[in-house]
Amino acid sequence: MVTLTSEQRDRAAGVLLGAACGDALGVPYEFAARLSPAAVPEMAGGGLGPYEPGEYSDDTQMQVCVAEVAALGHGLRSDLALDGVAVRFLRWYREGASDIGDQTRTVLGSVDRTGGLSSRMRRAAEDLHARTGRTAGNGSLMRTAVVALPYLGDPVAMMEAARLVSGLTHPDDLAGDACVLWCSGVRRAVLEGTYDGVREGLAYLPPSRRGTWTSWLDEAEASPPHRFGPNGFVVPALQAAWSAVTRTSSLPDGLFAAVRAGDDTDTVAAIAGALLGARHGASAVPEEWRAKVHGWPDLTAEGLTALALRAAESA
Repeated sequence: MVTLTSEQRDRAAGVLLGAACGDALGVPYEFAARLSPAAVPEMAGGGLGPYEPGEYSDDTQMQVCVAEVAALGHGLRSDLALDGVAVRFLRWYREGASDIGDQTRTVLGSVDRTGGLSSRMRRAAEDLHARTGRTAGNGSLMRTAVVALPYLGDPVAMMEAARLVSGLTHPDDLAGDACVLWCSGVRRAVLEGTYDGVREGLAYLPPSRRGTWTSWLDEAEASPPHRFGPNGFVVPALQAAWSAVTRTSSLPDGLFAAVRAGDDTDTVAAIAGALLGARHGASAVPEEWRAKVHGWPDLTAEGLTALALRAAESA
């Protein structure tokens, strides 16, 4: 168990809040014309929902499901915990899914008819992969950052949990790899306030894929976010988010850059926002955004930060 300092608590609290703010900023521009470099994104609502101004979408909604289980103190690796995640995913699917990706819809729709425990959900995802060979969408990466919080003192367990939670809907190895790298980044950012953890996570990937991921990270650091598209595939989604994070120096600027990447704007900005929040802290989120951001299941900025802290202090 890690005892967090006040600065670390601020950064842990920033994970869900940063993701939600990125999500809400990206919602109005999802799959619309890409913004110009000078445009300043706003939490204007609309989008595919349509959403209210400041309302976040499925990216944060699903991450809240994971955070609720993490906050119970059972971790995210046991059958009990994963069943809890699966049950919450299905509750969200039935009651709160204002927007949902095709792959996630296919998996949850199948499981919804057969009962819904994590083993069934995982089997449905694996069956989809066997049929199509295409389960490396960005839908598990968008919800993964909170997995780091209950494992701040145990990176090995965190990497296992990242793959297990990803595999509930996205069994492709690349989706799991991306979740490992991002969780590693969030963990180090919360503990030390740096982005070093993303590259540290390479050590937890199979040796045969480390070089490829190193090259993908190098490319992201060398080019602006909009170069990585379409970003529905997990690799360019991570690259666009990593580019936005590493090529800016503040949380707002990082989120603006992520939204300007275009295409799946809310997802890229939610991915980037979680790491930006872990690095800069909840205190770096502008008050205007804190006052506006909200979403299913009736959470505001206060609720998001409290949930993230419960997850971080649950071990």
